[in-house]
Amino acid sequence: MNSSLLMSKHIKVYIESAIFIHGLALYLEENGISSIIKDSNESGRLAGFAVPQNSVELQVLESDVERAKKLIVSFNKTFSD
Repeated sequence: MNSSLLMSKHIKVYIESAIFIHGLALYLEENGISSIIKDSNESGRLAGFAVPQNSVELQVLESDVERAKKLIVSFNKTFSD
């Protein structure tokens, strides 16, 4: 694995339901942006804790944040039209 990728900082760009976040992550990947999904729901469930339903985070590399935000706006428009 690329050591510079391991040293890179990931930034939270969106919090929503798991289904929405997985779709958004796929959309970003199709547009050349890799992401990390942090699912507190699943972690909390496995540990026996209750967590809010819409607490799945999408994180991208700090260098991709601005481009990701523009793509997120575009992704959201497909659901509001």
